[in-house]
Amino acid sequence: MTKSDLIDVVAKKTGLSKRGAAGALEACLGAVAKAIKKEKRLALSGFGTFTVRKRKPRLGRNPKTGEQIQIGASKTVGFKPAQSLKHSL
Repeated sequence: MTKSDLIDVVAKKTGLSKRGAAGALEACLGAVAKAIKKEKRLALSGFGTFTVRKRKPRLGRNPKTGEQIQIGASKTVGFKPAQSLKHSL
C-alpha cells in the first residue's frame, strides 16, 4: 500500500475529500514523528509501539571496491506490534 492508497482509504471511510484526507494523514504522520523524536517512544494501543533504537558503529564493505569502511553509530526507529495486531495477521 502506498501513501496515495492510504489517502484514498481514509477519504472513503471518513467522507473527507482527498485533499482533506491528505491533510489529516500528513498531520497525523507529523505528530507521530514529532512524538517519537521528543519522547523516544510512542505507544498506540491495539497497534504497537515505536521506539528509538541506537545502532553501534560497525565495519562495512564498499560493494564497488570491496574495501572495508567504518559505518558510524546511528539512530533508527523500531516497531513492536501489539498482540492484537500480531494475531490478526
